[in-house]
Amino acid sequence: MISYISSSAVLENNVSVGKFCIIEDNVFIGSGVVLEDYSIIKSGSIIGSMTRVGTYSKIGENVKIGSGCSFTSYCEIRDNCQLGDYVMMGSRCTLSAGTIIEDNVVMKYGFVVTDTPDLKRNHEKKAGILKEGSRFGANVVIMPAVTVGENSEVGACSQVRKDIPCNQVWFGVPAKYYRDVS
Repeated sequence: MISYISSSAVLENNVSVGKFCIIEDNVFIGSGVVLEDYSIIKSGSIIGSMTRVGTYSKIGENVKIGSGCSFTSYCEIRDNCQLGDYVMMGSRCTLSAGTIIEDNVVMKYGFVVTDTPDLKRNHEKKAGILKEGSRFGANVVIMPAVTVGENSEVGACSQVRKDIPCNQVWFGVPAKYYRDVS
């Protein structure tokens, strides 16, 4: 049950590291964090206290994760993502590089934020922004550069192609306005 932990990584009190985990250089892991088996934390990442990283999950380089977050199995958070406090991701979720997620966001199973390159802008990529308190059903896809407003909800199996204002419910392919959040 060997795990690799870089000598330059900092693990605070009561961090639990599962079997066959990899923690690279200059990683900071806050107190009470649980890393389940086969987790990978790439260099320069910061994980806030009391966060749980599920089995077979991968945290990319220079990712910042707040406190009290929970990621179930097979989650991938790519390089330079920023996540607030109390973010929850179901299994098999993927956040493309540079995604910004504010506090108290819930993403169910199979959720994806994309970052397709813009060929007119020298292949520049831009991922989405999920504002505080937004909630997403299973198998939702957020297209590049889309912002989802505070306290908004997106129904399962939806594809979000444009910005969603605060306090609205959207669903469908492509996702469309349904009603205000009650």
